[in-house]
Amino acid sequence: MVSQVAVRSSEVAMSRARLPVQAATRRAVDCDFGSPVIETIRQQGYVLRVGRLTFHLAREFGFCYGVDDALDLAYEARRRFAGRTIYLTGEIIHNPTVNARLAALGIHQLENIADVTPQDVVVIPAFGLPASDLEQLRNVGCTLVDTTCGSVVHVWKRVERYARDGFTTIIHGKHDHEETTATRSQVLAIPGGRYVVVRDLQETEQLASVITGLQPAATLRDFFARAASPGFNPTRDLGKIGLANQTTMLASESLAIAERLRAAMTVRYGEDETPFRFRSFDTICSATQVRQDAVAELLKRPLDLLVVVGGYNSSNTGHLCEMAAAVCPTYHIATPDCIVSAELIRHKPAFQAQEIESSGWLPPGRLNIGLTSGASTPDRALGDTILRLVQAAGECPPQSWTARQVADFDPVPAG
Repeated sequence: MVSQVAVRSSEVAMSRARLPVQAATRRAVDCDFGSPVIETIRQQGYVLRVGRLTFHLAREFGFCYGVDDALDLAYEARRRFAGRTIYLTGEIIHNPTVNARLAALGIHQLENIADVTPQDVVVIPAFGLPASDLEQLRNVGCTLVDTTCGSVVHVWKRVERYARDGFTTIIHGKHDHEETTATRSQVLAIPGGRYVVVRDLQETEQLASVITGLQPAATLRDFFARAASPGFNPTRDLGKIGLANQTTMLASESLAIAERLRAAMTVRYGEDETPFRFRSFDTICSATQVRQDAVAELLKRPLDLLVVVGGYNSSNTGHLCEMAAAVCPTYHIATPDCIVSAELIRHKPAFQAQEIESSGWLPPGRLNIGLTSGASTPDRALGDTILRLVQAAGECPPQSWTARQVADFDPVPAG
């Protein structure tokens, strides 16, 4: 992921300029979110034995470049604009420990744009911001620090092109996710822009049935009212469609959705017409893809269970859990303290919305434990999770696990 970064003030409201990040700022970010435990495991081939536990770490996990960049910019804004009020328009990323840390630094969640003054600083999250909100902030004349991920900006360019060419954008994403909300606004910013949001292959199948004529559009009135642009007319607006993705969706499902929509357009308009009526471009971010690939590779090992660490509202983290749950017992935890003991864990199961408690989750005897984390999860959270697991298994109390002692543990060859 690359990040489109801007600082805008009343003097340079429409210009874009890089906010230089000092080396001291990067060190502060690393100090807050890095982990010597994780660094040690990396150096030892991503596999580490501690007593009866053998940890297998995914080869790709944790912060992506875009998240690193967003945090560098937020920290730099706090350093550079000391004494000024700094707002964040929403969660900078979907991770509770990261957002709590920014709050502790005095970066306040913005409740109402009307509260912003020209003297204030406003940080735009990595997900981006709806076009109307951005315009309001520009009109205020405050300083804007834009951490919108470059992969998200790439999606925006794609949907703008669809709209300008008269195509309705089909967005594979979660309708109420901040990124999808911002993407929808980019479509509507183009005169005549239209969209439909499909969350998964099941919703895509419903849309395809309307395109092919197997189902009248009236039967999906509620779906279109919830998931489509204002005034959407299926009869008029599904003649030319272009697919884009929320960048953190499951890549395999996005490919399946593209194939299903292409097939539906072919049934409706014929093979010769389809290239002129259907467009698709893979906008899944590379960091999301490599983390999914790393989990797929990790699952080839004989694991007794797998722990996924990350915010429950993190789309990319949730998809890692869904992939793993099909293969072995998988526990998606938001924070390390969700591991209460060897008997009890709080976690969010795959494809469920709420956290639950499970008992008897950490069996006795030797265990192979897989570990990964989403692109918005700091290494510290994953390292602390390992400490909690070791403590729960009765192998070593976390307060005694220093960087030197971690290095003394017996590593297991990665093969």
